[in-house]
Amino acid sequence: MAQHLRGFLLSLALCLLALPGWAQMLEIKVGIVPSQASASYVEAMQALANRLASQGVSREQLEIWSPAELAALPVARLSGVKVWVGLGTEAATALAQVQSKVPVLNALLPRSSFERVLRASGRRASARFNLLQLDQPVPRQLALIRLALPKARRLGVLWGPDSLPKAPVLRSLASIQGLALQEARLDEGTSLFAALQSVLDGSDVLLAFADPLVFNSSSIQNILMTTIRAQVPLIAFSPAYVRAGALLAVYSTPTQVGTQSARWVLGALANQALPEQPLEPDDFEISVNAQVARALGLSLEAKDIQLAMKRQEQQP
Repeated sequence: MAQHLRGFLLSLALCLLALPGWAQMLEIKVGIVPSQASASYVEAMQALANRLASQGVSREQLEIWSPAELAALPVARLSGVKVWVGLGTEAATALAQVQSKVPVLNALLPRSSFERVLRASGRRASARFNLLQLDQPVPRQLALIRLALPKARRLGVLWGPDSLPKAPVLRSLASIQGLALQEARLDEGTSLFAALQSVLDGSDVLLAFADPLVFNSSSIQNILMTTIRAQVPLIAFSPAYVRAGALLAVYSTPTQVGTQSARWVLGALANQALPEQPLEPDDFEISVNAQVARALGLSLEAKDIQLAMKRQEQQP
């Protein structure tokens, strides 16, 4: 897998340690562990490397390992690493087992996946083992609804085990903003269709949180078809869901994740104190399904919404 990853990186002109023998003579500053050799991981690594290079951390001072390679590395081989970046759940799982005192930033995984890694490894979130989560802040998701659907007054939510911890924050913020919540909780034995129908019957909009019990490859088409028939727009967390029929999504791209990760890495290399709690994404994109918007009688421009949301977030 490592050769495959290096091939991707070389094809993108990253030139990350093309000669292993040469790499061993260099002081490695940043160890990068991607879970897979997919395009999103390569995109994040490219953004990370570009940002670090612009601040004087050369690409020869980076090295990548697969999770399996990392587990097999001798302790002496890890001594040159000053900070780790893990991309995805498999990488976080592997890095949780590394006996090292240097900081570890995990990215490209949701908060719930990170917390499962913490429970399995006996670790806790700290300045030494932290997360840049994929989950968007709840205030940002509500701001999207307020800007795109200002007439919405009733907000539907389907909770699963992974998303339920967000419920107190959503309930508090929704109350402040005058939104009435229509909620249903799913467990392993709960009927998704019955819960969805009960929520849609009293909702103007349905907000989706990433939760594999609720939104997965087996359920998403049925959920989308049901929301479209009910004329209740779905606010999603992935551009893929927008392409499939959701009205809107707010999300962070791999490039944005890689760039923000680089800022964290630069702070660690400068011996700056790092956050104790997981970080939220500070940059984001908006996607709009124009066909669904027209069917609902809406005129929405993704860039206009994005700019308005960013102006709001910059206000004191």
